[in-house]
Amino acid sequence: MSVISILGAGVAGLCVANELLSRGAAIRVFDKQPQPGPHACSWWAGGMLAPFCERESAEEPVIRFGAEAIDWWSEHTGVVTRKGSLVLSTTRDRNELVRFGNRTRDFALLNEAEVAELEPDLGGHIRQALHFSGEAHLDPREALLKLAQNLTDAGVPIEAGEPEAGSVIIDCRGMAAQDQLPDMRGVKGEMLVLHCPGLNIQRPVRFIHPRMPLYIVPRGDGIYMLGATMLETAEGHRLTVRSVLELLSAAYALHPAFAEAEIIETGVDVRPAFADNLPRIRRIDNIIYINGLYRHGYLLSPALARLTADLLLLNKQPEAFYESSL
Repeated sequence: MSVISILGAGVAGLCVANELLSRGAAIRVFDKQPQPGPHACSWWAGGMLAPFCERESAEEPVIRFGAEAIDWWSEHTGVVTRKGSLVLSTTRDRNELVRFGNRTRDFALLNEAEVAELEPDLGGHIRQALHFSGEAHLDPREALLKLAQNLTDAGVPIEAGEPEAGSVIIDCRGMAAQDQLPDMRGVKGEMLVLHCPGLNIQRPVRFIHPRMPLYIVPRGDGIYMLGATMLETAEGHRLTVRSVLELLSAAYALHPAFAEAEIIETGVDVRPAFADNLPRIRRIDNIIYINGLYRHGYLLSPALARLTADLLLLNKQPEAFYESSL
């Protein structure tokens, strides 16, 4: 096969590039920016690799194919932290925690003492939690930069030009591809990065809160990523006062120490999504579009990369997410 051109160096494009490279394919990667950064939606992600938690609201393929993510990210980047994740609530919202548990599996129900043993700083604040020990997390920025470095080390820098005419093209441009994928919509997400040195939480926490369910992901050294809203709008430049207030209120309800935290960064961007919130590998003529990852970019990009590589290198039709006009 001739050189495969990949458009877009966000999480989908970099995963596809690394997967193809690991199989010996000749590739080129194109993006307007030479390195991953704030211009990409995937820069603002939480980085939770939590397929079992997703069973609460996501479709079955998200859980099944998301289960590949932890090992893939570990193999290709080495930046995965495998400490599981916690789902918890305040005492008054315990019924919501029970409902979450009834819709999922592969967890242990922890009492107050067990929560304190696992996360000492949550001791005395949380009476009950669900521990999904098989889950993991990563720092998305560190992971993206590592994938980009893998390409550089292999002599495949991210280029600013255009692919050669007639080459096989994999389009991973996210919302920029909406002109070719008119059925795709935008879902806005807002996030905060806090510095709270007095708090030491070791694993991602999903906090069930009546107004603003949120997740908190530790980045180390007292840094926490706090997110994220899901608003049906393609406007991706404005962080709203309501979202900031509700996210911070929910964080304070989780632990009072967040009242003294420093807000060191805010972010907002738009996630590409289709009507069913499932991604697509869509083949139109000589172009393969990989898009619509919604809020599952880090969880599903490894599987999409594998399926796409199988399609191109083995002529094996993907068992999920695939559409073709051929």
